[in-house]
Amino acid sequence: MTQIPTESRVTAETDADATSSPSPSQPPAPASPAPKNALDAYFRISARGSSIGNEIRGGLTTFMAMAYILLLNPIILSVADVNGNHLNHAQVTTATALAAAVTTILLGVVGNAPLAAAAGLSVSNTLAAVMAPHVTWPQAMGLCVIYGLLIVVMVVSGLREMIMNGIPLAIKHAITIGIGLFIALIGLVNAGFVTRVPDSAHSETPVQLGSIGNLTGWPVLIFAITLLSIFVLQVRKVRGAILIGIAIGTVLSLILQAALNLPAGTWGLSVPKWPGNPVSAPDFGLFGHIDLFGAFGSNGMGALSAGFAVFTLVLAGFFDAMATIIGIGTEAGLADQQGRMPGLSKALLVDGAGGAIGGLAGASGQTVFIESATGVGDGARTGFSSVVTGAVFAFMLFFTPLAGMVPGQVAAAALVVIGSMMLSQARHIDWSDREVAVPAFLTIALMPFTYSITAGVGAGVISYVVIKASAGKWREPGLLMWSLSLVFVVFFALHPLKAWLGIH
Repeated sequence: MTQIPTESRVTAETDADATSSPSPSQPPAPASPAPKNALDAYFRISARGSSIGNEIRGGLTTFMAMAYILLLNPIILSVADVNGNHLNHAQVTTATALAAAVTTILLGVVGNAPLAAAAGLSVSNTLAAVMAPHVTWPQAMGLCVIYGLLIVVMVVSGLREMIMNGIPLAIKHAITIGIGLFIALIGLVNAGFVTRVPDSAHSETPVQLGSIGNLTGWPVLIFAITLLSIFVLQVRKVRGAILIGIAIGTVLSLILQAALNLPAGTWGLSVPKWPGNPVSAPDFGLFGHIDLFGAFGSNGMGALSAGFAVFTLVLAGFFDAMATIIGIGTEAGLADQQGRMPGLSKALLVDGAGGAIGGLAGASGQTVFIESATGVGDGARTGFSSVVTGAVFAFMLFFTPLAGMVPGQVAAAALVVIGSMMLSQARHIDWSDREVAVPAFLTIALMPFTYSITAGVGAGVISYVVIKASAGKWREPGLLMWSLSLVFVVFFALHPLKAWLGIH
C-alpha cells in the first residue's frame, strides 16, 4: 500500500474541532488539491490523497470483510431469555443490517472517517451469555440503549477525546500493532488454519496447526490461495489487491462447491453457493421493542447487578472502539505526530450513539469494526467509503441470502493481510527504552493472547503508570493516566469484586 506522508494528510484537514494545529514556527502545510466537485469537497477526498474510485473500492472491501455479522449475530442472539423466549431469526437479521447501515453511514457523513460499525461481538456475547439468563430480551436491549447514551455523554463532555489524546504516543502505536496481531489471529482462527486443542487431548499446547495438528480440508486451501493472491498483488502494486483477492477466493469457492458439493458444515456459516432466491423481505418487528429500565427492577437483574452489567458494556465499548479508531486512523494516516486525529469527537459521538441505535433496532450495541482496516488497506481514507459500506448493508436488507456467498475463509485472508500491514507501526517505538517498551509489549501481546482489546489497553496503561512511578517519575503519567489505571484495576478485579458483593 502506498502511504501518503502523515503530516501532509493531517495538516490538509480543516475540521473545526481539530485536536491540534501547527505552530507559527512550523513550515506552511502543503497546498491541498482543489476539490473536483461537491462530493470531493465535503469528504475531502482529494485533500487526503484519495479518489472516489479508491473510496468505493475500500467501502466494498470493508463490507465483504464484515458481511459475516449478518449471519453470526442472529446465531449469537438465538438463546432464550429469562422467560424462555427466543428472538425471531429473520427479525434479528433485519435489525443487524439496519443498525449497521445507519451507524456506518452516520460515521461517514458526520465523522468523515473510513470506519464501519455493526453489532459488536463482545456486546452480543455479553447479552446472550450474561444478561439473557436473568432478563428479558427487551430489557437487555434497553441496557444497550443506556450504555450507548452514557458513552454519548462522555463524548459530549469531552472526556472520551481527552482520554484518547492523553494516552502516551508509544502506547498508541502499541495499540495499532496489538490490533494488527489480534485481527491476524482472528483471521487464522476463522480460516481453520489455527485451532484450539480440544480439552480431550490433555495437551499443554493451547493451539495447533489445523484441526488435527495438520492442515486439512478444501476451505483451508482456499484461504491459503486467497492470502497468497493478495500478497502477490500487493507486491506487484496492483490497486485494489484486497478486493481482487476476495473476489478470486469467492469465485474459486463457488466453483469448488459446485464441483464437489461439499457438506454445508465444511465451510462454517457461509456456504459459497448461489441462493435459490436472493431476495428476502425485511422484518422490522424488533424495532423499538425495548424496556429501558426493566432490568434494574425486581423483575430484572436488580439495580446493583444491572449497574455492573452496564459498567462492563461501557468499559468494553469505550476502549474497544477507542483502540480500533486509533489503530485504523493511524494506518490511514489521519493521525498527527502525537497520534491525535482531527475531527475525532464527531466519530466518537456516532460510535457512542451506535450502542443506543443497536439496542433500539434490536441488534445489540453497534461498535466500530476492526475489519474497517481492510478498506483502509485498499485505499479508503474518508467517510465516503463508510457511506458505501453502509449503503451495501442497507441493500442487504432485501438481499440477505447473498451475504452467505463469501465464505469466512476468504474474508479471513483479508484480515491476516491487514494484520501484517499494521505491524509496520513497530518502527515508531523506542524498544531500547524499557520505560515505554515494557508497557508497549504488554499492550501488543495481551490483545491476541487474551482475545481482548480492552485487556491489552488496560495492561499497557497500568504497567506504564507503575513503571514511571517506580522510576521516581510519578508525575509524568498525569492525573488522567493514573485515573485510567484505577479504572482498569477495577476491570481486571471485576469478578472477585462481584463475588465479594454477592452479585451473580
